[in-house]
Amino acid sequence: MPDPAPPRRELAELSGYAQAVAEGVAGNPGLKAFYEARGYAPVWTTGVDADRRAAFFAALGTASMHGLPAARYGGEALRAQFATIRSERERGLLEAQMSMALVSYARDLSSGVLEPKRVDPTIVRDILRPDAGQMIGGFAAAARPAAFLRDLAPKSQEYSRLLRARMDLGRQIAAGGWGAPVTAGILRPGEEGDQVLALRQRMQAMGYLGRGASRSYDAALIAAVKGFQAENGLKADGVAGPSTLTAVNAAPEDRLRSILVAMERLRWMNGIDLSARHIWVNIPDFSAEIVEDHQVTFRSVAVVGRVEPDYRTPEFSDEMQTVVINPAWHVPRSITVREYLPKMQRNPNASAQIQIVDKAGQVIPRDQVNFAAYTADNFPFRMRQAPSDDNALGQVKFLFPNPWNIYLHDTPSKSLFGREDRALSHGCIRIGRPFDLAYALLAPQTDDPEAYFQKFLAAGKEKFVTLAQPVPVHLVYFTAWPEADGHIAWRKDVYGRDAALFAALEKAGVELPVLTN
Repeated sequence: MPDPAPPRRELAELSGYAQAVAEGVAGNPGLKAFYEARGYAPVWTTGVDADRRAAFFAALGTASMHGLPAARYGGEALRAQFATIRSERERGLLEAQMSMALVSYARDLSSGVLEPKRVDPTIVRDILRPDAGQMIGGFAAAARPAAFLRDLAPKSQEYSRLLRARMDLGRQIAAGGWGAPVTAGILRPGEEGDQVLALRQRMQAMGYLGRGASRSYDAALIAAVKGFQAENGLKADGVAGPSTLTAVNAAPEDRLRSILVAMERLRWMNGIDLSARHIWVNIPDFSAEIVEDHQVTFRSVAVVGRVEPDYRTPEFSDEMQTVVINPAWHVPRSITVREYLPKMQRNPNASAQIQIVDKAGQVIPRDQVNFAAYTADNFPFRMRQAPSDDNALGQVKFLFPNPWNIYLHDTPSKSLFGREDRALSHGCIRIGRPFDLAYALLAPQTDDPEAYFQKFLAAGKEKFVTLAQPVPVHLVYFTAWPEADGHIAWRKDVYGRDAALFAALEKAGVELPVLTN
């Protein structure tokens, strides 16, 4: 049990040391309350605090490995000040500076450097920031301060794997990178020459191929290219075409930027139990998964929002609650006035599958509406598509209510799933295997989820089924993600979000390793 708090004294009554501490932490309510409650007893600046100081300075020495802005915490300057203290006031100011540095470091490592919505308003993360008073209190009470500081970072195995990949890439950069880029436009199996050798050397440097100096595009190189393509979300055909060579020629510095942004994103999600059953939609991977205890139990290709700013799929976490079988499509207002209204102004009978609905919910015949009389601002009707095989939502949708009206759904446009780049929707996520997803989600509440689902599907009427066990949903954006086998899966930065986030990290002080060769 903590000692009872000493009576609070006015600032003028404090010693020079205590007065300096009070001044130094005055702008941080948590630290202010912490020091007041302990009568300004030091955490850092006496002989018995040596282990805490050593642990903290050692932790600051690893800040850059986590992609943190090491200069922000002023570790070297703080260390130097301990050798130059001349007065109790200077000791008090240094005490306060150390605690301020700890809180800044702890905040960044445990929950991220950035406020993502300030960089991109479509990244909507509810970030759990540590309380400054609780943080310094926990550190001061810790029997093993070094372990306390290590435990601030996300404990997920994915974060640990990214950290290892970051260290590997740092070493690769220091060693000179992955060699010369491949300048050919396309390379095919069976070809020979200098560019085939350049491709082989790149594959070797990146760990996809063993040593060799053959100038022939042989079976070993084909297998290496296929493995590389698979890990980069490309068609694994063994042909080094333009998209494959663009990925092959990515510099290790580019990959390291993706790693550092991925680590930052995981820090924003620190506190979310990723071992619990959840749905994971990785936007640049164009995929949706069910994950349980870090194992993927369901996976489907997906279509996500188009690259245009108004259609990009946002990032957020929510909870799936409902499966809708034979859904009606209530056309979003933006699509109603941007797409369908202009069509119907040109031809009132266009898009015949779309119903015109008034405020009372009644379907209005087309010939009773003068579409030309309205604009996007004053169009008074809603639009809806009744359940059908060719409904825009297909035959099932999956709801997790959110302000952006984003959900997962089936689609009649099956051909889109065969494309390599699947940023093609208005923002919602279209699922390549929607029935299988429904069976997986309904399995906990029925012995035969397929028969249960098909019974309602055959009825042809819209049916809302509440999930007995709601499932967390995470819409995420990882261009670098650690696979179970330890390899990193790389994806294109389709929306440019990673580039914007890394620019913000650099502005905050995050630095890439310097090439030493």
